[in-house]
Amino acid sequence: MKSVPFGSGTAPAVIAGMMRIPDKTDAEVRELYDTARAAGIDFFDHADIYGGAMHVCEERFASALQLSAAERDEITLQTKCGIVPSEQMFDFSYEHIVTQVEGSLKALRTDHIDVLLLHRPDALVEPEEVARAFDELSAAGKVRAFGVSNHTPRQIDLLRTAVTQPLIANQLQLSITHSPIIAQGVAANMSGEEQSIVRDGGGIVEYCRINGITIQAWSPFQAGFFDGVFLGNPKHPELNAVIDRLAAKYAVEPIAIATAWITRHPAHMQVVLGTTTPQRVADAAAGADVELSRSEWYELFRAAGHIVP
Repeated sequence: MKSVPFGSGTAPAVIAGMMRIPDKTDAEVRELYDTARAAGIDFFDHADIYGGAMHVCEERFASALQLSAAERDEITLQTKCGIVPSEQMFDFSYEHIVTQVEGSLKALRTDHIDVLLLHRPDALVEPEEVARAFDELSAAGKVRAFGVSNHTPRQIDLLRTAVTQPLIANQLQLSITHSPIIAQGVAANMSGEEQSIVRDGGGIVEYCRINGITIQAWSPFQAGFFDGVFLGNPKHPELNAVIDRLAAKYAVEPIAIATAWITRHPAHMQVVLGTTTPQRVADAAAGADVELSRSEWYELFRAAGHIVP
């Protein structure tokens, strides 16, 4: 598994998302975890809201694995806060951030969170509140690094008017077929083309590269916004024909090519896997070590229906 720059260090190019484990048995969670570790994945992504209620997936993960102190130190635990589903709102207040971190620490049965992300932008954010929470959590050793999720360049800049802690990650939806953060730049200044419309505040990929922020690609195999996967989907015959040909060339499964398309990007992104099927984790992770050529990358991009002017 290749590594990518992450904060002041490095992290695996593929990470394991734990959103779908609440109904898994202890043995199934352990098999998923062991398969990820064997594939070179030592980075596990959570959020306080995963599982249908607060901290359900975090608790399921910790309860099933019963990690020793030594094993806990071998892995990176990332979680998120800021969404309040019961009230259909977002909350980046000092009180909410601190309360949710305490809940995550308890659920994960750990004394520290390696990475805390703000989960979707809060329209009522007060950067000073976020800064106070981050500073206290860092000083107490409860959170070691911070980042955001689904944030635009200007939203990150707004946080930085008060937040002094480095923001080292931005988790964004990205797949071959759902790639406006890349595709809009390719079709820039093309009047009348849907692809040229800016949806991220303007150049989020370039912004993250300039500022040393690692992009974490969520839903990397989804056709759109929770529209189902594109792999093997008859709605995407041309794309799947290219994927299958490249999979045969590189002796990997098709899912690995979908991973490789993201990890080929020079922004050194991470791919966030959502699957709970161990074999798919192993197959997808193998894509991080496939180095697509420039022509292959663009062929996949075109086959997904994007314009290359």
